[in-house]
Amino acid sequence: MGEFVRLEIKDGIGTIRLDRPKMNALNIQVQEELRAAATAAGTDDEVRAVVVYGGERVFAAGADIKEMAGMDYARMSARAGALSSAFDTVARIPKPVVAAITGYALGGGCELALACDWRVVADDAKLGQPEIKLGVIPGAGGTQRLARLIGPARAKDLIFTGRMVDADEALRIGLADRVVPAASVYEVAVELVSAYRDGPAQALRAAKQAIDGGLEMDLASGLAWESQLFASLFATADQTIGMEAFVAKEKPRFTGS
Repeated sequence: MGEFVRLEIKDGIGTIRLDRPKMNALNIQVQEELRAAATAAGTDDEVRAVVVYGGERVFAAGADIKEMAGMDYARMSARAGALSSAFDTVARIPKPVVAAITGYALGGGCELALACDWRVVADDAKLGQPEIKLGVIPGAGGTQRLARLIGPARAKDLIFTGRMVDADEALRIGLADRVVPAASVYEVAVELVSAYRDGPAQALRAAKQAIDGGLEMDLASGLAWESQLFASLFATADQTIGMEAFVAKEKPRFTGS
């Protein structure tokens, strides 16, 4: 368990909890603790789905600018890859992952949310990529994941201007998946992924790999990737359980194996 990031497991749901007062600024220590928590969540069989949560006040207001301000090109060139890969570790958790967003998800905080499969957003939350106002661009996936999620034109609007969007606009453009009262954000996020606790874990993993991996391929390569993953599931117990239950007109009781 890290000083500022911890993995809490309850009833099959792993919560990656950011807790660096006051604004969960994502300094190097937080980035590396986030990497460790995401790795643990991905490899722990007890965890069937994941919630990334910054607490009742704020998700994450961005990178630690005071720490970054002292870096020159040589230092940031050496660090930039690790920054991006820390967030990529979250994106590669082979399980359903939802961001529970309260307060602000800005800069690195927004990029962390983008690394999740879904985003449950408080009705008073603000999201954005304000890096341009600091003379830089998003460096942990913002230019890539945001454009893939909401389209290049909308991504350019947010990144070029650095403006924040409220929850309603985030929902309208596809940056948010659900908007709920702030007090309900974590509860709704847990509810969203709880449906997967008793699901076929290997098939869910394969579905996520097929979708995310296919986005990086041309159609023919993506279809081949899908076929390979599809066939591989016939080596799992859950495939047998699911199909036998279907034939018997019973509800399947998946084991996750």
